[in-house]
Amino acid sequence: MARFRSWRSEPDSTTLLVASRSILCYNLLVPKTIAQRELRNDNAKVIEAVAAGESFVVTRNGVPVAELRPIQQTRRTFVPTVELAVLAASGPRIEGERFRADLDRLVDQEL
Repeated sequence: MARFRSWRSEPDSTTLLVASRSILCYNLLVPKTIAQRELRNDNAKVIEAVAAGESFVVTRNGVPVAELRPIQQTRRTFVPTVELAVLAASGPRIEGERFRADLDRLVDQEL
């Protein structure tokens, strides 16, 4: 006969493992909700948490109105000329005639 657990019984290790993974996943993917009043009163703590990587959805009267999240570091789009010169000087030397011969050997020029 199947053994049924009472909701009052202690969870086994498998249940605890699944629950801890679910909680971890939920906490990482879903931002915390914070009331506008709490944001106003605990501004320094909230900004500290955001700087540490947490995200928050700000609500006013229970309705989401804004999202606070850390700014993602983006790749720079400008590379200074000095850096390009250093990279070009330290890179491999290409012999023009040999490079052209390699291309002609690999690519059919008749297409």
